[in-house]
Amino acid sequence: MALPAPATPDPSARHLAGRLALVESSVRAAVAHRRRDDPDPEDRFRGLYVSDAQADALLRPEKPSGPLVARAVPLDAGAAGRLEAVEAEADEAEAVGADLRLRRLARAFELSPLDVELLLVALAPDLDPRFERLYGYLNDDVTRRRASVGLALALCGVAAASGSGRSRLTAGRPLLAGGLLEVEEPDHPFLSRLLRVPDRVAAHLLADDAPEPALAPLLLDPPPSDATAGSLLARGLRAGARLAYLREGTGSDARGLAVAAFAELGLPAPVVLDLAALEPAGDARPVAGVAVREARLRGGGLVAGPIDPLAQHAPGTVRLLADVACRVVLHGARAWDPAWSRDVALLLEAPPAPSEARARAWRLALAAGAAREVAAGAGGPAGPPARGPAARGPEASTGSASPGLEPSAGPGRPPGPYRPESADPAVLAYRLSAPQIVRAAAAARLRAAAAGRRPEATDIGAGVRAQNAAGLERLARRIEPRASWADLVLPAAVLEQLRDLAARARNRELVLDTWGLGGASSRGRGLTALLAGDSGTGKTLSAEVVAGDLGLDLYVVDLATVVDKYVGETEKNLDRIFSQADGVNGVLLFDEAEALFGKRSEVRDAHDRYANVEVAYLLQRMERFDGTAILTTNLRANLDEAFSRRLDVLVDLPMPDEPDRRRLWERHLAGGLPRGDDLDLDFLARRFRLSGGNIRNIVLAAAHRAAAEGRAVTMADLVRGTDREYRKLGHLSTEAEFGPYFELVRS
Repeated sequence: MALPAPATPDPSARHLAGRLALVESSVRAAVAHRRRDDPDPEDRFRGLYVSDAQADALLRPEKPSGPLVARAVPLDAGAAGRLEAVEAEADEAEAVGADLRLRRLARAFELSPLDVELLLVALAPDLDPRFERLYGYLNDDVTRRRASVGLALALCGVAAASGSGRSRLTAGRPLLAGGLLEVEEPDHPFLSRLLRVPDRVAAHLLADDAPEPALAPLLLDPPPSDATAGSLLARGLRAGARLAYLREGTGSDARGLAVAAFAELGLPAPVVLDLAALEPAGDARPVAGVAVREARLRGGGLVAGPIDPLAQHAPGTVRLLADVACRVVLHGARAWDPAWSRDVALLLEAPPAPSEARARAWRLALAAGAAREVAAGAGGPAGPPARGPAARGPEASTGSASPGLEPSAGPGRPPGPYRPESADPAVLAYRLSAPQIVRAAAAARLRAAAAGRRPEATDIGAGVRAQNAAGLERLARRIEPRASWADLVLPAAVLEQLRDLAARARNRELVLDTWGLGGASSRGRGLTALLAGDSGTGKTLSAEVVAGDLGLDLYVVDLATVVDKYVGETEKNLDRIFSQADGVNGVLLFDEAEALFGKRSEVRDAHDRYANVEVAYLLQRMERFDGTAILTTNLRANLDEAFSRRLDVLVDLPMPDEPDRRRLWERHLAGGLPRGDDLDLDFLARRFRLSGGNIRNIVLAAAHRAAAEGRAVTMADLVRGTDREYRKLGHLSTEAEFGPYFELVRS
């Protein structure tokens, strides 16, 4: 019998076939030995029962029990020479750069020569079906078609009683610990347990790199790496660090940094594992073991994260990922726990990508989309022919070498098509990693395609918002801004302050990082603003306009989800909100902030002490917040003094004066609302000192009354609505204010 020659002249396949030919020689010798000592060689039912002659032979004291003790018949004299020839050919192939997978596997898993032989013996039935029947014959059981422990040791020339030989097939040794070999039937005696090589290991040796189906949903393609991004990590790994942990912040790309470090070291691309895709309640240890084996098979290493859910519910799985014999880079948002690994980890912070890197990522993402559109227009799969600047492709760029993005239409500006070589500087205010930028650009293109047009600024903003996790929406109410600056009726000075607030949020990174004004403070990089004013003066609307100008969603914190009667629960709820908000591109709004940021009082009882603790914690947590938070209050005097120091922007929204009230009446009565000829808006603006919110309530009440009677809104409707709004506010309706319309109120 001879193994078939490899179909291709691949050096790795030739080396594997040569080593399996040596296994065949061992099997030939074992079969010949069994035939010579068989008391009944013509028995047609061999393996189905034990005959009397076989029992007598087994009890013969002067003879060992055959190949399960040791190889009774040694290999022919040329076997050692053939092994030497196979390995010499392999040496020559490796010298010229050939990748011999069996040798690479042996080095990656630190296998001894005996381990390699045992692996090949167990692997033979998976590569040549003839070994199945031969192993059944040697096992004296036609149903056991894999090598048993005893048979494998015998074929390798190791006595069954050899402790060192048997130990190679126990847990903790390279073959089993690395997942290269499985010992089945643990309830059987040790020597009769069967050996099985996992299909993935066999496929790897046959040059098939497809991952196991159980692992495929968790694998990510290695992101494009910046050659300089992972230098610090690369230096640490080059210095001997086997384990590294990258702590992530908002907008950081730990995966990209790790891949860049592996590339800088000249290593194969690592296995990138997305732990967020694991089932929350499932046992992650089997998947972790398979992932570690995959990383060692490929020879690069393992990049896995975020570890936060595992660290909370299954810290043992984190240890399984950390304590492996290959380079491992883990990442997550929480601090590293030394108990997660026996080794000392290299601890690094994964900084947010600088504006230059994000600018390049936006340019590449937008240019890639434009190139696809050009291909579709030129006869691609679908889509109308591309027109405009994007149709010229990336080569038409007239400034792509600059580190920033050229101005174009952006959030809060008139929509316009995005050019692949340029984008609005506002996009740099979005705290996105490079992979998120790619997905945001793709989401923008899909949104524009659904509307049958080219991507616009609003699509870019929607694509960015689509990258927000849903966790914050369980703790706060999300509002997609629809109001614009034209909807605000405020004094010019107040409008300028609000525009300054939006500009500060947009240019925060330029000022703090590029210009170096961030300093070495441990404070967060967030922006906190307070909008103070009477009820109805437009505080919430102003926050919505600012969020819309930044192209972000507004998340209104619901006090019912925060305040809790149990001690310590309010602080936990606040921490959950801020933790989720740190990873979201949005504006956080605390409406009626005095309920949370109230003044601390003198401690007279336990209630005062715990109330003060809540306020103190909130002030500390707000200081560490990296996002944009807007607070509104109509009781500014009730806020704690320590909070004022932590404010970046304070805007007082006054009650509207007469010209502004006239504009508010006109704005709320605009649109398709039918209006009577008797409306006197000058009288309403002059006589009634109301806020914009009050005016809106009056117009709504008048509109509903007119709709019920099927007519236009009249002055009488507005006057009666004003009277009712006065009653809600606790004011008296006097003739001095209502003038000629007082009879309508009195009647």
